[in-house]
Amino acid sequence: MTDLSSRASAAEAGSPDDLTASAAAALLASNRRRRSIRRWLVIGTLPLALAALLFVGKILSMYAFAHQSISAYVADDYSGSEASARGQEFLNWFEPYKAPFNVGTALAGAEKLPEARTKLEESLDLATGLEVCTVRINLALVLERMGDAARTEGDGAAAAEFYGEALTVTTETPEECSSDEAQEQSSDPDRDMQQSKEDLEDRLKQKQQNEQQPPPEEQQEQEPQPSDEKLEELEDKLEQGTQERDQQQGDDGGGSGTDRPW
Repeated sequence: MTDLSSRASAAEAGSPDDLTASAAAALLASNRRRRSIRRWLVIGTLPLALAALLFVGKILSMYAFAHQSISAYVADDYSGSEASARGQEFLNWFEPYKAPFNVGTALAGAEKLPEARTKLEESLDLATGLEVCTVRINLALVLERMGDAARTEGDGAAAAEFYGEALTVTTETPEECSSDEAQEQSSDPDRDMQQSKEDLEDRLKQKQQNEQQPPPEEQQEQEPQPSDEKLEELEDKLEQGTQERDQQQGDDGGGSGTDRPW
């Protein structure tokens, strides 16, 4: 009886091989679950990883393009500066005003003034806070140069209009742009932003005033013409003077001296 009970218990418990197989199967199932969890974690975090990689790549490329653009501009390679600046426009998420600002500045260096104006106006729309300071100064300078070009071509009305637009852009510069913080954020820290602004305003006012004045020939009043009576009187005096001079020369025996001026 005892032997039968022992065998039954052993049969219910299973053999050692069966226990090992069951343990192995359970371990495999657990591993599958873990692999599945890891796979889904990887799939779920992949977009975040790609976004982080893209973020780092954009930051690095932004500084690289900016450095190339500045270096080319300093070397008077304005086409190279423009090309590098346009590289900043791709996925322009960070400080978006800088890409069109750099493109516009390079175009201005190449004397492509209308295109430069368009890009700088685009930059001004994207700029916020102290970012607008440098953008406004460069935009005003481009408008001033457009006015100078119009004046050279003889179009005084267009020149005065450009000078007026440049003066508006300058005078609307926020007061914060005169701060030390604004100076530190300037694209050209060696240039005194406040002094540049004041000099630009004075220059534009003078140029605008010059173009708004009438031409010199219109300013000069027409000199009054002498009347017929005055002309006759003047002729009589000239004739009398000639007679007196001839008489004096006869009395002196035709001296060799030059005639006296009237």
